[in-house]
Amino acid sequence: MDENDEREFAELGIKPWLIKQLHSLGIKSPTPIQKGCIARILAGDDCIGAAKTGSGKTFAFALPILQHLAEDPYGIFALVLTPTHELAYQIADQFSILGQSLKLRVCIVTGGSDQLEEALKLAKRPHIVVAMPGRLADHISGCDTFTLKKIKYLVLDEADRLFGESFQDDLETIFEALPQKRQNLLFSATITEDVKESKILPLNRDHLLTWTDTDTQLTVSTLDQRYVVCPAYARDVYLVQTLREYREKHPSGHVVVFTDTKKDCQVLSMMLNAIGIDNVCLHGFMRQRDRVAALSQFRSNLKSTLLATNVAARGLDIPTVNLVVNHKLPLEPKEYIHRVGRTARAGRSGLAISLITPYDILRLGEIEDKINTKLTEYKVDDDEAVKVFTTVSVTKREQEAQLDNEEFEQRKKNYRIKRWRQAGVDPEMMEEGLEEMRRKRVRAAKKAKLAKIKELQSQMKSDEGTRQQDNRLQQSGTEDIDASIKDGLRKVNKSLMKKDDRFKNVIGKITKIKRKAENVAKIQSKAQEKEQSRKKKKKV
Repeated sequence: MDENDEREFAELGIKPWLIKQLHSLGIKSPTPIQKGCIARILAGDDCIGAAKTGSGKTFAFALPILQHLAEDPYGIFALVLTPTHELAYQIADQFSILGQSLKLRVCIVTGGSDQLEEALKLAKRPHIVVAMPGRLADHISGCDTFTLKKIKYLVLDEADRLFGESFQDDLETIFEALPQKRQNLLFSATITEDVKESKILPLNRDHLLTWTDTDTQLTVSTLDQRYVVCPAYARDVYLVQTLREYREKHPSGHVVVFTDTKKDCQVLSMMLNAIGIDNVCLHGFMRQRDRVAALSQFRSNLKSTLLATNVAARGLDIPTVNLVVNHKLPLEPKEYIHRVGRTARAGRSGLAISLITPYDILRLGEIEDKINTKLTEYKVDDDEAVKVFTTVSVTKREQEAQLDNEEFEQRKKNYRIKRWRQAGVDPEMMEEGLEEMRRKRVRAAKKAKLAKIKELQSQMKSDEGTRQQDNRLQQSGTEDIDASIKDGLRKVNKSLMKKDDRFKNVIGKITKIKRKAENVAKIQSKAQEKEQSRKKKKKV
C-alpha cells in the first residue's frame, strides 16, 4: 500500500482497518465530497452535502458511520432513508462490503418485499437499516417489535426528492420515532430550499456543515452531451435509429434510455424488443423481484440496454453505462442532471443524447443555463430513420394494444387504498380529496406556466407579432388556458430558434423529413399493394 494513498484517508480521521478495506476495493484516494465531509461528520457535526452523481457521496457518510459503529457496536445504530428500491439495495451492498470485518448486519426495508419477513429482521436489531419512507412508516405504525430511539445517525440520501410532498407524512411518522440527540446527514446531487430549511427536520445550526461542489458545471467534464432534433411525431423513430447507429459502433456498450412515464417505459421496451433491440425495463409498477432481476441482467451484461423511468436516475451506481438517452427532456433541469449522471462516472467518459423537437428549445435552454454547458448536435441519418417510420409506428401501436392500461392505474390506486386502510381512514373520502388536490395542482401549474410564457414574451417584444400574442394571452385569462399555453410556447420556441444558430434551420429540416417520410410511405404502400395483388393472382 502506498504511504501517500494511506495518508490522504488517515488525515481525514479514517482508521487503518477501513483504509485497508478501501484499498481492497481499488479506492486509493478520497473524492472531493469525502475530503469535505468525513472529518466533520466524525467530529459529530450535522451535514448537508451536494455533489455531482458518481462523486462518492455514499462512502462520505458510510465511512464515518462504520468507524463509530466499530467503537460501540449495537443495533439499530444508523437509519438511511432513500426514495427508491434500487438505491436502497445499492446502499446496503456498499455498507456490507465496507463492513465485512465487523460482521455487519444490514436490513433493507422497502415496498414490494414480504412485510412480516422485514419485521422479523428489524426485531433482531440490525446495525444499519436502509429503508424507503413509506414501508418504514408502516412498520412504525403497525408493530412494536423494534425501536429507533437509540440510533446515532439519520441519513437522507437523495434528500431533495425525499423532502417532496409525496414523502412528507411518512417522514413525519419516522422522525417522531427517532431520538432528538442524533446526527443528521443529508446528501444529494442538488441542494434545494426544502433541504436547507426543512421544518420537519431541524438541523443543529451551531454544528452544521454545508458542503457543495465548487465546480459550477453540474455535469462532469468527461460527459459528451448531445441532442438529436426530430419531428414530434417521429420521436420513437429517431430513438430506434439513434440506438441502431450507436450499436453499430459499440455493440456491447451499456445504454440507459429514460422515459417520462411508466406506460411509455413499458410500451417502448416492448416495441424495441419486437423490432430486435434486446432490452429490459425498470419502472415503479413492476414487482420488486422483476425490478431486481432486470437490474441484475443489465449489470451482468446479459442485457445491454435498459429502459427506465426516473426511478433509475438517482443514485444507482452502474459504472459501465456508456450512453444515456433522454426519450424526452425532463421537466426539471435537476432531473436531467440526475439522468445523465448515470454515465461518465468515476472519471470515465460517457455520452448523453437527448431527443428534442422544435417545441423543446425553451426547456433545453433552461437545462443548459443550469448545467452551464451548451449541448451539441448528434448526427443521425435522416434517410435511414424515415425508412423505419412505418415499422416503428405500427409496432408501437401493436404493443400499446397488448398493454392493459387499466392495470397500470389500478395498481397505483390499490397501493393508495392499502395505505389509507392501514392508517384507519376512509379510502373513498381520501380518493375524492386526492382528486381535488390534483385538480388544484394542475390549475396552479398551468397558471404558473402561462405567467412564465407572458414574462418571456414581454422580453421578446422585438416584433409586432410577439406583442399581439402577448395581448391575446392577457385577454384569454383562464377560459382557454391550454390553448394559450400551447400557442404561447410555440411562439416562444420559434423566437428562440431564430436567435440560436444551432436551430435556425430546424423548421426546414423538419419539413424535409416530413416529405421524405411521406414519399417512403407511398413507396411502401405501393409495394404492399403490388405484393397483395401478386398473391391474389397466384391463388387464382
